[in-house]
Amino acid sequence: MRLEVHLHGYVELCEGVSRRQVENALRPLFDYLDVENMSEVRSLEEHQPGIAYHQRDFSVEICCTLDVGNSFFGALERSMTTLGQLAEQGTAIEVILYHEDGRDETQLIFIGPTPDAIYDAQRRRMVEDVSALLRRQFNDASTNEVIALVNELFRRERNRPAAAQEENDEFANMQPPANERHRLH
Repeated sequence: MRLEVHLHGYVELCEGVSRRQVENALRPLFDYLDVENMSEVRSLEEHQPGIAYHQRDFSVEICCTLDVGNSFFGALERSMTTLGQLAEQGTAIEVILYHEDGRDETQLIFIGPTPDAIYDAQRRRMVEDVSALLRRQFNDASTNEVIALVNELFRRERNRPAAAQEENDEFANMQPPANERHRLH
């Protein structure tokens, strides 16, 4: 099954990271796309830059729409995991799936040099999302009150014993049998 996918993100790299290191990190993705380097990555949309390395500020810009198959996601995950090890801090890469029936599905891949950096990127993204939502209706004081609670929830989650986190993760991954699923609108 073929699928159109848009990748979007900006990765701040550690100072001194070379283009060659970035291309080595992205090798699983390049192999999947059958290209040798990032300048050969072509987006389906002409105005999108593809994947660009910026030596001046040691960063990688990703903005491209690709026609892919199922094995793409494994190559993407391997590439992003390795690229994250070159990053200065954690960040999110947005993956938008364009389904044939017209639906769009957005996913985030969080990458970073350490699990703590990834966790902090997740916290920052949650704060950004919640702030944007709340500011539509509430003043800054009310919004800041909720943001303080979000930060506290992340702090508590980080400090929770590993056994409790694993138990919660197992519960979160449980799915009801297919015939018992309910559609929510």
